[in-house]
Amino acid sequence: SCKLFFSNDPVKIVKAKGQYMYDEKGRQYLDCINNVAHVGHCHPDIVKAADEQNQLLNTNSRYLHDNIVSYAERLSKMLPEKLCIFYFLNSGSEANDLALRLARQYTKHEDVIVLDHAYHGHLTSLIDISPYKFRNLDGQKEWVHVAPVPDTYRGLYREDHEDPVTAYANEVKTIIEQAHKRGRKIAAFFVESLPSVGGQIIPPAGYFQKVAEHVHKAGGIFIADEIQVGFGRVGKHFWGFQLQGEDFTPDIVTMGKPIGNGHPIACVATTTEIAEAFAATGVEYFNTFGGNPVSCAIGLAVLDVIEKEHLQAHATEVGNFLMKLLEEQKIKHPIIGDVRGSGLFVGVDLIKDQAERTPATAEAEYLITRLKEESILLSTDGPGRNVLKFKPPMCFSMEDAKFVVDTIDKLLT
Repeated sequence: SCKLFFSNDPVKIVKAKGQYMYDEKGRQYLDCINNVAHVGHCHPDIVKAADEQNQLLNTNSRYLHDNIVSYAERLSKMLPEKLCIFYFLNSGSEANDLALRLARQYTKHEDVIVLDHAYHGHLTSLIDISPYKFRNLDGQKEWVHVAPVPDTYRGLYREDHEDPVTAYANEVKTIIEQAHKRGRKIAAFFVESLPSVGGQIIPPAGYFQKVAEHVHKAGGIFIADEIQVGFGRVGKHFWGFQLQGEDFTPDIVTMGKPIGNGHPIACVATTTEIAEAFAATGVEYFNTFGGNPVSCAIGLAVLDVIEKEHLQAHATEVGNFLMKLLEEQKIKHPIIGDVRGSGLFVGVDLIKDQAERTPATAEAEYLITRLKEESILLSTDGPGRNVLKFKPPMCFSMEDAKFVVDTIDKLLT
């Protein structure tokens, strides 16, 4: 059941550094998709932090240790003030599963609203709230409600709609009203801050605020899944949800992937009220490896590197340059229907037809296969598998951006 990249001609990777990966023959590939190696593959500062702490101590969090406290304090400075309680875990899936438990315990409700095509993890509880997965498995549970993706390019309400923000938020309001008629109660609205599997979507600013209003009124809470896009990837902000505006704060934020630069660490941040309701059960929360000294040393090192190397500003600068180059290609090649993104989270929507916006699935697949032959690793996403997704390590450079776009231009021509 394991699927490889480029399954017809897979790549064997034996080494990586920065934004480059190397196969067993020493061939260098430019990595445009590895958002896990957030600050760069095998970053020396991260490797050093792990090595030094490994030589001192690695154990579970039943003992006092400075690293877990120091790390929670550092993370708290990156988040809105009310998100001040931290749970450490090993993966994004664990983080989202815990967020679900917190929401249900706090609200005493069961139901969850998610966006169509969402993917929140591989645990049973998360397959249940991931339309991307459950549509191909057992189908939709009665406690799961699916709202349309706020996609203004190919969604229900597009760029020509007078108020897509309110229209998409009202879809959630309608779902809540219908659920209430059936005696269901909403525990949470669970959303990727920037839907990735759904096609590299940038929800219109103000959508989260309006949705949160409806969800809070129904006694539910708002969970922002930052597992793909947190830690400065969007450039202008440290978190994807901050693109919605300064007046918005989720009730829970989940983190994974980039948090440890390839080391398995994850986190759930929430409010005191939600954490207290969870603790009131009297059933302790314990995670053997979550928050261990080595994981926290690595987490701290990642934050240090983001700061020291100004990677957030770098993501803005390089991301803007990449988008500009891609927009130029859009004028030249009618197959490019839309270019969207923020920082180093960018999607290129390939289409067969400008009027219908039919997904160019086969063409997208062909393009990424040819790019691999040109030593560029890129992949596709979206319901039609037609969106080229850029989520490179944050050290991705202007030269890299130009190389990729020039190659895309050559192949499309």
